[in-house]
Amino acid sequence: MSKVIGAINMTIDGNCDHRAGIPDEEIHQHYEELIRGAEAILYGRITYQLMEFWREIVRKPTGEKAMDDFAIAMDNIPKLVFSNTLTEVDWESARLASRGIEEELSELKQQSAKDILVGSRSLIIGLMELGLIDELQLCIHPVVDGPGLPLFQNLNKRTVFKLAGTKVFGGGAVVHYYQPEKG
Repeated sequence: MSKVIGAINMTIDGNCDHRAGIPDEEIHQHYEELIRGAEAILYGRITYQLMEFWREIVRKPTGEKAMDDFAIAMDNIPKLVFSNTLTEVDWESARLASRGIEEELSELKQQSAKDILVGSRSLIIGLMELGLIDELQLCIHPVVDGPGLPLFQNLNKRTVFKLAGTKVFGGGAVVHYYQPEKG
C-alpha cells in the first residue's frame, strides 16, 4: 500500500527553504532514489516554481553526475501542483490540481502502490492537520539560517511521531524518518 511521505529540507533552526541547505552528491543521490521510487510528488506554487530550476539542468547538464541524474528524476516524476493563482503549468510532467487535496490524494493512492511524496511546507502542514501523512522525512542541514520560514508554523493539531530511522550524510546533513503514532 502506498504511503504519503512528507519530505523536506530544513535547517538546524527549523527553517524550511530548499535554497538554505547544502546539497552535495550524496543528498542528490538520496533524493533521486526517493523520487524514482514514487508515484508522484505534490507541490504548492512556490515550491513548484523553485523546482522548475531543474528543467534547465536537464536541457544543459552540469557535468556533475548526481546533480544531473537528480534533475532527470525530477523532470520525469509526475507533479501535482496546488495553487490558487496559477492558471496553467508548462512542465510536461506537471498538472494543476483541479480538486481539493483530499480528493486528489485519494485518487492517486487508488492508482498505484508506489509512495506519494509531498514536497511543500504548506501541503505537509495541511495533510498533517488532516491526519494523512504516513511518514515525515526531515533532512536537517548543518546550517543556522536565522530569520526564515519555520516548517511547522501555524500547525494547529498535535501529532506525536516515533523515530523510525536516520540516515547520516558525509557533509553533516541527517535525514530523520518519523512515523505518526497511532491512537
